[in-house]
Amino acid sequence: HVPVLSCRSALFPRGFIGYTVKPRAVVMSEPRMPIPAPEDTYKGWLFKWTNYIKGYQRRWFVLSNGLLSYYRTQAEMRHTCRGTINLATANIAVEDSCNFVISNGGTQTYHLKASSEVERQRWITALELAKAKASRMQLESDDSGDDSTPNAAGQSTGSRNSEVQSTLRTLGSKVEDLSTCNDLIAKHGSALQRSLSELEGVQLGGETSEKIRQVTERATLFRITSNAMINACRDFMTLAQTHSKRWQKALQSEREQRVRLEETLEQLAKQHNHLERAFRGATVLPSSQSNPAIDSKGTVQLKPKGDASDEDEENEFFDACEDVQEFITVPADPKYHRSVFTAALLSFMHIPLPVRKRRTRIPDKPNYSLNLWSIMKNCIGKELSKIPMPVNFNEPLSMLQRLSEDLEYYELLDRAAKCQSSLEQMCYVAAFTVSSYSTTVHRTGKPFNPLLGETFELDRVQESGYRSLCEQVSHHPPAAAHHAISERGWTLRQEIALASKFRGKYLSIMPLGSIHCIFEKSTHHYTWKKVTTTVHNIIVGKLWIDQSGEIDVVNHKTGDRCHLKFAPYSYFSRDVARKVTGVVTDKDGKAHYVLSGTWDEKMEYSRVMQSSRGGENGADGRQKTVYQTLKAKELWKKTPLPEGAENMYYFSTLALTLNELEEGVAPTDSRKRPDQRLMEQGRWEEANTEKQRLEEKQRTVRREREREANRAASPSEEGKESADGGKRLVDPMTGEPTHIYKGGYWEAKEQGNWDSCPDIF
Repeated sequence: HVPVLSCRSALFPRGFIGYTVKPRAVVMSEPRMPIPAPEDTYKGWLFKWTNYIKGYQRRWFVLSNGLLSYYRTQAEMRHTCRGTINLATANIAVEDSCNFVISNGGTQTYHLKASSEVERQRWITALELAKAKASRMQLESDDSGDDSTPNAAGQSTGSRNSEVQSTLRTLGSKVEDLSTCNDLIAKHGSALQRSLSELEGVQLGGETSEKIRQVTERATLFRITSNAMINACRDFMTLAQTHSKRWQKALQSEREQRVRLEETLEQLAKQHNHLERAFRGATVLPSSQSNPAIDSKGTVQLKPKGDASDEDEENEFFDACEDVQEFITVPADPKYHRSVFTAALLSFMHIPLPVRKRRTRIPDKPNYSLNLWSIMKNCIGKELSKIPMPVNFNEPLSMLQRLSEDLEYYELLDRAAKCQSSLEQMCYVAAFTVSSYSTTVHRTGKPFNPLLGETFELDRVQESGYRSLCEQVSHHPPAAAHHAISERGWTLRQEIALASKFRGKYLSIMPLGSIHCIFEKSTHHYTWKKVTTTVHNIIVGKLWIDQSGEIDVVNHKTGDRCHLKFAPYSYFSRDVARKVTGVVTDKDGKAHYVLSGTWDEKMEYSRVMQSSRGGENGADGRQKTVYQTLKAKELWKKTPLPEGAENMYYFSTLALTLNELEEGVAPTDSRKRPDQRLMEQGRWEEANTEKQRLEEKQRTVRREREREANRAASPSEEGKESADGGKRLVDPMTGEPTHIYKGGYWEAKEQGNWDSCPDIF
């Protein structure tokens, strides 16, 4: 299909925070030229090769922290970076007097040209220094990672101190060597400059004068490089001599702080131990048997009754409540202190990163009246995707964002990934399929139809451990591809096309396509399809949603199967509304679990102990199967909607965050749709105007694409071409043509270069 990220405006994350220091001047008597110090930011204009049509183009380059970045203008530094290359792993090669090439191994190559040979040498010097520094920092980082492992139990503080002293002595020796080299280079450089100055005064032939001029120019370049090295040596010597004592003091301070932290953790672990034991197997005793000790701050001290130690005492008494004069007793475990301390230490050492605070509200839905019948009377029997609907019937989310809401209860897949039994894992997967409908019970608004090539990313790695990516891969029939991957060991992918019919009283939406869930550890591969969604009372009455149909969740590795049945709502039925039932069977058809619940509230599962044929016949004339089960356990329960959800389109907590603006997303992301954004802000008239403009533009593009497709050759046998030009592969599990994620999106986002991103599906 049409390339997804064909835009040219990259949104690079604003992570380049450097500082600019005025370059040092050359210390010799010749013309002064700026030499970049090792820690400075180096900036300037260079010509960069773009393509054979435009050739070399003038670009503003910035060298900072081992990264070389470029911009079209200096003003772009505030918001847009055109590309960045890491010098730690890059190769720098000189082509001729003014040209040089920087490459990191094939993925990125910059062909650059300076305005003069001297200018080129300045950049080469700065780049080589930055590369050396970046490589050294990377090596030190790797070494520090190796050294971060715990010390052996028998290693003493004295041996560590001696190791530090030995390192400092070695460092001092190297500093002296650098100082000697510094003096020698300065001395010989001055002598060379004087000799060259004397040669310039000798009257010789034209050819000899040209040779002398070339030697003088080379000497100038040597002087630039030498002075840069001298500056680097001087800075290193200053730092090494000035900060060695400070490093020793800092190291000693870190050791003392670590000891204090260990003592604090041990105290916290003991307190945690007392609290845990106070709530395990508690039995209430009269208050006269012991009295709690209270410190000067009023804190209740949990003291044992006798003089025996915590490890050996059989029973201990604690203050259960400050207002109730009663005590509880629990048996003590001699090994408990050690285990709790270990757990507390691990929990303190693995401090989570701060999680981004997401929004919890959107503007309230405006109350606009609309004559529904005037719009719908001419649409009976047509597909919903072909009906020009105003935003009054919409909710401020796209279909891609609604599809991402399938991950509302991703925890079910996290728990499934930990299951040892494939049959129990099937129960969690089945509950996940049901949970994806819980967000629709009050959501009568229609999502925006995505434009072809529109994308939506849901990056929740920091909070929840997963990433999700959707793309509209076909305009007609509308189809979206979805790919999610979790650090907890599962992958979810699907391609959903919607077929819909308006029948006057109700609207039926039939999702087409399969959903795949693969678990990395067990390699179990599950597939299933969605049921039919029906919107009732389109013309008269209050709108309400129903889900009906049957789902077969199949484990293609083991042959296990779960048959789920969504019972349609009936006014005359005595069953619970929105009821869902299911049976988990193995490859031989033997039942192991029975599932029951509702698709809008909760699901439970029960272990089957015995099954038999009953005497009662079902509605289809077949005998019903009677399952003898153990007590039911909860699989999933719906999270309550946020406060005020009825004024915010009945959005869940996750749905409220989906259209929140984020930096760094692709230019084709749903968050950047102007009509959708205007609707969320309550500006519905402007949203309708913008929606009509975008839809008409897409229709024009599609007509042109169809004309080109008619002139093109027939599709190849390897894949089937969709109506909008995208290639669909044949799924090996289901045999259906589908779009599969190719990769490259998250890498392009990390680099901030969407121009280099290929088709992702």
